[in-house]
Amino acid sequence: MAIIKSPAWISFIWFGMTAGISMLATPVRFSVATITRPIALDVGRSVFAALNKAEFVALIILLIMVRISGQSRTLLAACIGLAMILMAQAVWLLPELAARTDLIIAGITPPPSIVHSAYSVLELTKLALLFWLGFRSLQALANKENGV
Repeated sequence: MAIIKSPAWISFIWFGMTAGISMLATPVRFSVATITRPIALDVGRSVFAALNKAEFVALIILLIMVRISGQSRTLLAACIGLAMILMAQAVWLLPELAARTDLIIAGITPPPSIVHSAYSVLELTKLALLFWLGFRSLQALANKENGV
């Protein structure tokens, strides 16, 4: 039952949710021959908006679990990094990407932008932080159970 009090479980669930959407579902959506690019972008806009909301819920749960686990000192910096990434995505990147999607759906080619690249870099950083948080939490749990 100690695993329930560890931040590892929410870290890995969040990791899987984000990786599944960002690294699997999104590329597959754009490879389907019967889905046009505007439709794929429109679906993506909805999916990533929902993902962002779910990630804020996961962040709140993660912060609670970090506090309960007594690992605040070790894990707080990574949690702050995750919060900053989510805020950047919610406030800047997702609205900018949604506006670009609106232009493409309207038949207008948007000007070049770093927004998609910035989102991708932050998404990979988020996954790395979640991976580290999960394994660091498991390590702390194992140490605690072994009396280290």
